[in-house]
Amino acid sequence: MGVAHEVDYKIFGDDIQFVEIGLDYGETIVAEPGAMMYMDSSVEMDTMFGDGSEKSKGFKGMLATAGKRVLTGENLFTATFTNKSIDKKVVAFAAPYPGKIVPVNLLDYGGQLICQRDAYLCSAKGIEITIAFQKKIGAGLFGGEGFIMQRLVGDGYAFLHAGGTIIKKELSSGEMLKLDTGCLVAFTEGVDYDVQFASNVTSALFGGEGLFLATLRGPGTVWLQSLPFSRIADRIYSASKKSGGSGSKGEASLLGKNIGLGSIFGGD
Repeated sequence: MGVAHEVDYKIFGDDIQFVEIGLDYGETIVAEPGAMMYMDSSVEMDTMFGDGSEKSKGFKGMLATAGKRVLTGENLFTATFTNKSIDKKVVAFAAPYPGKIVPVNLLDYGGQLICQRDAYLCSAKGIEITIAFQKKIGAGLFGGEGFIMQRLVGDGYAFLHAGGTIIKKELSSGEMLKLDTGCLVAFTEGVDYDVQFASNVTSALFGGEGLFLATLRGPGTVWLQSLPFSRIADRIYSASKKSGGSGSKGEASLLGKNIGLGSIFGGD
């Protein structure tokens, strides 16, 4: 496990947050492509094949780490931001949808953290972004994330993003928590993760909660989100189906159609 760059940070906003990272001379932050919001003029942006950790050095290392990113559904490349000035400079990264940014010092959690594939936002250079296969068939088939999740390894800061309100729970040894599969953000290495059938089939079919629930058994720490992006996407998709996808800009009328002034007077 390599030594990650030490970075300072400030988180701004409430429901739609962004994080501002302070970099000393030569320090680098690695981020998902497209996450950057703004940066000082002395910060140099570059694109890198892989994740920038010690294991990504050399052609074979870069190929291996980039391949792991593809398996987790991420881009082959990562964006790097390096301070070239002797003074401290900043670069900011924005969350992709309403929610919270969660700073995690991996050193506080045994140097490893397992998270959803789309939860990673950015991290200090030196953090390894690898894969975590689900050993249990139930978790792999019905967990909403498949057999593969992301494993972050290192001794520095990583920044996650999740929807709605975020809650961190400490599970004691043997303590179990049941939750909607999409509400899981991340958990530490000691937590046992599985997916089980809902005990009441009638409630599962007609209660709106689905057939499966995720189970987390301690000891360890878990992070949960109140509004998974999949729920937002489902609501938008359902609303577009109800409106017929006509693209009208008016509000819904008593007839259930979007009738705007433009459509009345021959516009759009």
